[in-house]
Amino acid sequence: MREDRELAEFRGIMTPPDSWESGFNLKSVFAALFIGMVMMPGSMYMGLIAGAGLGPAAQWVTVILFMEIARRAFSTMKSPEIFVLYYMAGAAITLPYTGLLWNQFLVQSDAAEATGLARQFPTWFAPAEEVLKQRTFFHWGWAPAITLVLLQQLFTRIERFGLGYILFRITSDVEKLPFPMAPVGAAGIVALAETSTGQRSWRWRVFSIGSVIGLAFGFVYVGIPAVSGTLLLEPIQPLEIPWTDLTSRTETILPAVPTGISFDLGHYILGMVLPLWAVVGEFLGMLLTMVANPILHRAGVLTWSPGSGTIGTQFSNSLDFYFSFGIGVTVAIALIGFYHLFRSMRRRDGDSSRPDWRRLFHPPEGRGDIHLWVAAAIWVGSTLTYISLCHFWLIPDFPLWILLGYGFLYTPMVSYVSARMEGVVGQYVDIPLVREAAFILSGYQKIDVWFAPIPLTNDSGNVVYFRQVELTGTRISSVLKAELVILPIVLVAGVLFSQFIWRLAPIPSPVYPFTQKMWELQAYNMCLTYSATSEGGGLFARAFQPTYVLVGTGLSVAAYAFMARFGLPVMLAYGLIRGMGGGMLPHFVIPHFVGALIGHYFFRRRFGLQWRQYAPVLMAGFGCGMGLLSMLALGFVLVSKSVFQLPY
Repeated sequence: MREDRELAEFRGIMTPPDSWESGFNLKSVFAALFIGMVMMPGSMYMGLIAGAGLGPAAQWVTVILFMEIARRAFSTMKSPEIFVLYYMAGAAITLPYTGLLWNQFLVQSDAAEATGLARQFPTWFAPAEEVLKQRTFFHWGWAPAITLVLLQQLFTRIERFGLGYILFRITSDVEKLPFPMAPVGAAGIVALAETSTGQRSWRWRVFSIGSVIGLAFGFVYVGIPAVSGTLLLEPIQPLEIPWTDLTSRTETILPAVPTGISFDLGHYILGMVLPLWAVVGEFLGMLLTMVANPILHRAGVLTWSPGSGTIGTQFSNSLDFYFSFGIGVTVAIALIGFYHLFRSMRRRDGDSSRPDWRRLFHPPEGRGDIHLWVAAAIWVGSTLTYISLCHFWLIPDFPLWILLGYGFLYTPMVSYVSARMEGVVGQYVDIPLVREAAFILSGYQKIDVWFAPIPLTNDSGNVVYFRQVELTGTRISSVLKAELVILPIVLVAGVLFSQFIWRLAPIPSPVYPFTQKMWELQAYNMCLTYSATSEGGGLFARAFQPTYVLVGTGLSVAAYAFMARFGLPVMLAYGLIRGMGGGMLPHFVIPHFVGALIGHYFFRRRFGLQWRQYAPVLMAGFGCGMGLLSMLALGFVLVSKSVFQLPY
């Protein structure tokens, strides 16, 4: 099967510099305060309204703001300084403090009642009902849950410099793998650094165009609903968030098929960035699902009933068929990933390509590496802390040997395999349902195990991150300093702004459209899984059908083998298999497909191969514009509700 040409285009875009510099200074400290006080609440509020935080927008906005401040102070910013700012903004927006808001919703949700789990949640996940009615996190009942979240975030950041760093040294320094996807993020940093020194390249022009588009679209998509929601009982939505549901209009033609369309321009631009054949594969998988669902409904496999809408249809189909079928599809993807891994390990061009393990203990001079044994101690210490926390406080009845196996056997094994896949072909790989299988087969009969910080992770993402640090010429030690500064700020800011947002309006509610539409569906899907360790197995016993798992695995592997036989692109195969899993709604697949066609058949013909470089920068600019408008709307909302409206 031939290698995907689009994926190969990412190779060789950037090479590591000859020297590295520290990016941490006084600017980084001020940036940390700005991120905690401005970016973090904006990301939380955006996530509740539209279903996506500020994401990269917060990172780009932070970088651009401080670049402009530096320019007006007749100063410049180098790539390492920009990367540290970019990293700190990312560290803040990825902290799941909307998780506290999610916790209070989940324990009171209709899904929890319907599955019989409503009164089985542990108090260290969310307090008793009488505490929840007060709608405040400033109550002693919330202390265990908040403490656990703080500890998890602390050790998650520490772990990055443990196993993730060790695997980076092995796969990047020793095996010299190319990591084709790492330059995608690093190239934007270098582009802004060029702009800071007065070099107005094409990158800045494309970024600016994307920002203007994001500002204009954000005003319609986010600004009007946010501002009108503070003045009216129901917010005005010129473009329905997160989608327009068409299921009721198509159910007579396409029974048991959820249909709709998202008008979020970000999904169309994302389609321009993604590999074309991957998007085509997802679209073909969606079409196969739309054909299969009516057939399965007539055969009695799907028990869907008219009038269910997207959420009801998706949940019903998942319960009847796609939960198990999707497990089989995931297993197939993992098997295919391992197949590619083993093929790549056997393929050598000569002695020069063989790993030189001496580099493991002799990293490049000046890169700011930490000692390898220190990294090993960090990994062992954090893993033992997780195990002790679970065994002695949270889930003392859960088998200790499973926790030890997760922490010291499974996690390093799958992390190395996935890191190597990232380094060779830019693909993430994981073994599906290992956690779920262990929970169920252990015989444990409580749902608290699902919320405990089990030492089960995949550190391949951290490996790619360290590769980006290297490509931008940033010393690793400066990133460690930035972590120590940003973490306490966002820990405190997260709790404070979660409290403030919760007091503004109920969550979910019409004020937060995404939560009102999507959280109940997410709750149903999660409670379905949680019920596997409740007495009797709950709905999981009905949803998990080994026969459908085998069908999903068999069909996916057969589809891959058929496409491999005719030499079709790798990304087409991956996209098709993922699209057949039933979890990808047409609401988002169609915008991706439209965006991919526009990007490939219009912009690529106009700009040639350079469009591959333009598209990510355009998307970053669009996210920046959306983020600026979202923060402007957020400021109006917070000020108006603080001054004119009492907390409900």
